[in-house]
Amino acid sequence: MTTLMFILGIVVFAVGLLVSIAWHELGHLSTAKMFGIRVPQYMVGFGPTLWSRHKGETEYGIKAIPLGGYIRMIGMFPPGPDGRLEARSTSPWRGMIEDARSAAFEELKPGDENRLFYTRKPWKRVVVMFAGPFMNLILAVALFLTVLMGFGIQQQTTTVSSVSPCVIAQSENRDECKKGDPQSPAAAAGIKAGDKIVAFDGKRTEDWGTLSDLIRDSAGKQVPIVVERDGKEVTLQAKIATNLVAKKDGHGQYVEGEYVKAGFLGFSAATGVVKQDFGDSVTWMTDRVGDAVDSLAALPSKVPALWDAAFGDGPREPDSPMGVVGAARVGGEIATLDIPASQQLAMFVMLLAGFNLSLFLFNMLPLLPLDGGHIAGALWESLRRNAARVLRRPDPGPFDVAKLMPVAYVVAGIFVCFTILVLVADVVNPVKIS
Repeated sequence: MTTLMFILGIVVFAVGLLVSIAWHELGHLSTAKMFGIRVPQYMVGFGPTLWSRHKGETEYGIKAIPLGGYIRMIGMFPPGPDGRLEARSTSPWRGMIEDARSAAFEELKPGDENRLFYTRKPWKRVVVMFAGPFMNLILAVALFLTVLMGFGIQQQTTTVSSVSPCVIAQSENRDECKKGDPQSPAAAAGIKAGDKIVAFDGKRTEDWGTLSDLIRDSAGKQVPIVVERDGKEVTLQAKIATNLVAKKDGHGQYVEGEYVKAGFLGFSAATGVVKQDFGDSVTWMTDRVGDAVDSLAALPSKVPALWDAAFGDGPREPDSPMGVVGAARVGGEIATLDIPASQQLAMFVMLLAGFNLSLFLFNMLPLLPLDGGHIAGALWESLRRNAARVLRRPDPGPFDVAKLMPVAYVVAGIFVCFTILVLVADVVNPVKIS
């Protein structure tokens, strides 16, 4: 049964992956058609075609390898300097440029002269190339909001899980009290496990973040604490101690290994699934985008540890880069977890949301062959033309993105090598969830 559920989880993730890819390419397709660019193909996947059909001038299809997708637009690159497609050069670098230029004019038909991608104004090309990643961002936001506001997420609550009998500096990393340790304010006030703290020093405490900040800011003060116990509200009195506690960053997250002196009550907060309102959801998503950007920037620094995990005896870190295979395995693990079905579904949706957010950020890198590279080329062209107009110089014409294809091949080669490394690590030493 466990194996069957694991396979089912992989299948569910694969379907979600295909939908995400198709959604991305739909953004490119719809905007390209809106601006009159001819699109011969819309494909989900790579490799051999499993199914396709023609509708109008476009062939829609599904290919065998579900690791991406594409639409083919006519005239992605402008012709050569003489206005024509040049003959194949013996120079390997020049050959790359001419191959890209030639591919951009495949299936050119009479009447297509005014339907070429490169002939569109730069802002229209930016819209076409940005539309794909933007669709992933829209989907990510929708999925995140579904989980945050519809299912809720695991977080600390204002309910007491356990009470510390004494005051212990968190930097000491111990649980047992020593002789001479003062009694904790929570124990002295009579707070018990299962109590829900509903007010602190006259202020209502709806969430753990608010309660934690109030406690930290009340060092040395005698404060009333209202707890809900057995359906009734009970008011207790506590003198908040000063203790060495974990430091918080600007987002309210604990900073590992750093401590500050602040107010201390002395209890552990219970965790639970808590639905978020729209404002909290936006804040949470903003923090995740920041985390994702930081992770993307840190990718090069994680390669040595990833190599050691794949080919050595190093551990696979929880925040290690993970590919499609690794994410599919996580999907399989989610399906086998002994948790309510609603939470399994929430975790699946969160996994797909994170995948779509990563697709958005990755594709926005200003590097060919990514969408961001084409966007950068269109913006550069617009800047050149506007500068020439202001300086009353001749129009420099379209920026020939094809000239960057040698760099694009190098970038693509690096991406392929990195993808293979991640794939090996995902197979031999995968990231696992608890």
